[in-house]
Amino acid sequence: MARSVRRVVTGHHQDGRSTVLHDGPAPNVKQRAAGNASTLLWVTEESPARVSGDADRAACDIGVPPPPRGTLFRIAEFPPRSGGELRDHESLLRDFGIGPDVARGHPPRHPAIHRTRTIDYVIVLEGEIHLLLDDGEVRLATGDVVVQRGTNHAWLNRSDQLCRLGMVFIDAEEPPEIVQK
Repeated sequence: MARSVRRVVTGHHQDGRSTVLHDGPAPNVKQRAAGNASTLLWVTEESPARVSGDADRAACDIGVPPPPRGTLFRIAEFPPRSGGELRDHESLLRDFGIGPDVARGHPPRHPAIHRTRTIDYVIVLEGEIHLLLDDGEVRLATGDVVVQRGTNHAWLNRSDQLCRLGMVFIDAEEPPEIVQK
């Protein structure tokens, strides 16, 4: 079960003065079939992003990729010894909300490998995780950051502790090598 995340969202009064609109546990939590969990914190659907209004823009049902021209901010949790389970690749992609509109790239070397048409800013908030790529992997620990640029990848927690990642996904174009396939 995902750990609760306190979310504070600011906004504006009618006179333009700043205020807090939301302060409390982020309500949009998903437990994935793969064993990991995610808490959606905010979504934008446009660029430049609108900063007005008082609607909770995380009160939506969305997969891993953000809307076209949008962004997505979430906390992802990977329980100990997770991410490496053998599963049908297409069902894993559906579980993540990755549809057929995202090109698949090279055939994955591991069932958890997936790709989104995004630039992802990822920071390890707690624990450690392995970033698996087509031609290698990197062990990441608390405080490490990744700029993931539309590549095939998977997150594997090989440790005995929970791993929490802060993730911002930004809609992007298909990489040229994918478009040409």
